[in-house]
Amino acid sequence: MEETELFRNIEALLFVSGEPVLIDDLKRALFLTDLEMQAFMERMKERYEKEDRGIRLFITDKSLQLVTNPECASFIERFYHPPKEKTLSQSLMETMALIAYKQPITRAEIEAIRGVRSEYAVSTLLKQGFIRELGRRNAAGHPVELGTTDAFLRLFGLRSLNDLPSEAE
Repeated sequence: MEETELFRNIEALLFVSGEPVLIDDLKRALFLTDLEMQAFMERMKERYEKEDRGIRLFITDKSLQLVTNPECASFIERFYHPPKEKTLSQSLMETMALIAYKQPITRAEIEAIRGVRSEYAVSTLLKQGFIRELGRRNAAGHPVELGTTDAFLRLFGLRSLNDLPSEAE
């Protein structure tokens, strides 16, 4: 068996196994001597490291196994343990809905409609990037006008504000 075929077959076997494979079992299956097997395992290990792949060959005295490259650990952890999406409270959802439908709207107008203070909700939505300051209204006190952002559209899977359900819905 030529070296390329040997590499491919051992790699496939180790991949399918997912567990360490005994070197003695491989030697018997491949009709290799101790020296041939040892030399081949070293070449295989060097090849994985040289090619800077996402997997490595882990060799012990009795077995070999495919393992992940330690340099990939942070990516793997992020993939399998993504940051949890924050859920929005009823208060935040109500405030965001008012802003979406009535923008540009001021905090005082939100409070007048909802009947409760909205400082916390507005500041939280600003921090999370779902709303933004659009400018100042030309009125007494020059209050800040608020509107939604692209992050708001992404959160609800909308292409534009025109895709919002009607207020009646």
